[in-house]
Amino acid sequence: MNKSFLMRNPSSLWFLLGLSLFTIVVTILSEAGLGVISTSFVKTLGKTLCLCLIAIAMDVVWGYCGILSLGHFAFFGIGGYAIGMWLMYARTEGIVLDSLASQTIPPTPQEITDAIGNQIFGVVGSSEFPAIWAFSDSLALQLLMVVLVPGVLALGFGWLAFRSRVTGVYLSILTQAMTLALALYLFQNDSGLRGNNGLSGLQNIPGFEDTAQSTISLVFFYASVLALALGYLVFAWVTSGKMGSVIKAIRDNESRVRFLGYHVESYKLFVFTLTAIVAGIAGALYYPQAGIINPAEIAPIASIYLAVWVAIGGRGRLYGAVIGAAFVSLLSSWFTGGGAPAVNLGFYTIQWTDWWLVLLGLSFVAVTLYAPKGIGGLFDYLVRKPS
Repeated sequence: MNKSFLMRNPSSLWFLLGLSLFTIVVTILSEAGLGVISTSFVKTLGKTLCLCLIAIAMDVVWGYCGILSLGHFAFFGIGGYAIGMWLMYARTEGIVLDSLASQTIPPTPQEITDAIGNQIFGVVGSSEFPAIWAFSDSLALQLLMVVLVPGVLALGFGWLAFRSRVTGVYLSILTQAMTLALALYLFQNDSGLRGNNGLSGLQNIPGFEDTAQSTISLVFFYASVLALALGYLVFAWVTSGKMGSVIKAIRDNESRVRFLGYHVESYKLFVFTLTAIVAGIAGALYYPQAGIINPAEIAPIASIYLAVWVAIGGRGRLYGAVIGAAFVSLLSSWFTGGGAPAVNLGFYTIQWTDWWLVLLGLSFVAVTLYAPKGIGGLFDYLVRKPS
């Protein structure tokens, strides 16, 4: 008798049960419930879940397939820019229409468009819509861009890199160069995305101006929970069965897998493109909760942080990626947000906002040297049956 997918993957079942319990607890303790958890913290939890989703994608491409991509946060940022363009356009359109409503002569569509363009791009000395904003007035098309743009970029980049059989550190350098080139382009005012100013005010959802932020934050939290649950299941399926065996074999010995007759490049391209698409979806959910996105979010250092999260959590384990991303993200918010008290040594006072990155770097080195299986490896130790 064939067992169901969840029965063959008990870790997925336990993850879904834990995520469901976590969702119920947050809902009860939020401002819509008992009021124990603030709206800002609910947003922090929602953003953390989005980071857990991209961490799973990173774990699949690196921990399972052996491709150390230092550019996956670029796909995350592209998804954020795609949904941010619609949010800015729709919100600005509402403001412009309200301001022009008092005019005796109704404004023409072109006047409305010019006014919207002036509001959005005036900060970079322009008023015309760049070609990149052609679909910004359509939510459906921008949601399509969330998936399509990261997918096409990853497909093109991956096809060129993998068919040239670029591997190892050289591939990592190429992905980092791609990310750096994109970030430098976005920093320019003529990029069409407001340069260094980025897109702001994304937390103001058009059509929900009268809805409390506590309610909106819960809605995005639920959406993040759903995306993480579905993403976990999709990647659990990808990494199990025959496909999972092949991509893990590629990680361990690519030449031998190619000798056995498998088209290695196709498997790598599939994994690279799928994880890029999921990263874009995670970004589209993250930035409306963050409220702003700018080119600094796509800088190469962000993708390096992503690799650190996966390493600390335990690469090659989906739940390890979730643990690593959640642990580091929440700890970072605590240290850099002033939650951690300063330590007075007498001759020097440690301010954790200044020392957090040093602490994170030391943690990464310690995990690499002394606990290569990461935090997730502790679960393996706890459930291991004594011989």
